[in-house]
Amino acid sequence: MFGLVPFVSKNALRTNDDDMFDRMMNVFDEPFFSNFHTPDFKVDVKDNGTSYDLTAELPGMKKEDIQLTYKDNYLTIGAKNETSHDEKDDQGNYIRRERSASSMSRSFYIDGIDESKATADYKDGILSVHLPKMAVQAEPSHTIEIRGL
Repeated sequence: MFGLVPFVSKNALRTNDDDMFDRMMNVFDEPFFSNFHTPDFKVDVKDNGTSYDLTAELPGMKKEDIQLTYKDNYLTIGAKNETSHDEKDDQGNYIRRERSASSMSRSFYIDGIDESKATADYKDGILSVHLPKMAVQAEPSHTIEIRGL
């Protein structure tokens, strides 16, 4: 079974009308301020019957910056990116120095995966993950002899 781990802020769970003013005033938890939190990346998930295929867009990332883990039925894709833009004058003193760092992570609940056969490829900013499902073994059946008395 496949499931996306939902993100729900603590304020989204409130239903009391008295809390509406508090929710409105707590601007740092609200989604319209999305520029202040970690960016996400797009992931497509396909169920092929015998396997799951995930495709994640991670443009500008290097293979070394991506971490892929499967633990306790959760597949987690994590990525870190650091960039720097330096401008110098003739003496080597910095006039402006801009650095940015970001990290992103997405988790998916996927059970019944044969971890030993899972594979992943990264090319041109696209991470492709192939997760074969465990083979369902049919219960062995046998005939029960009926004895007469």
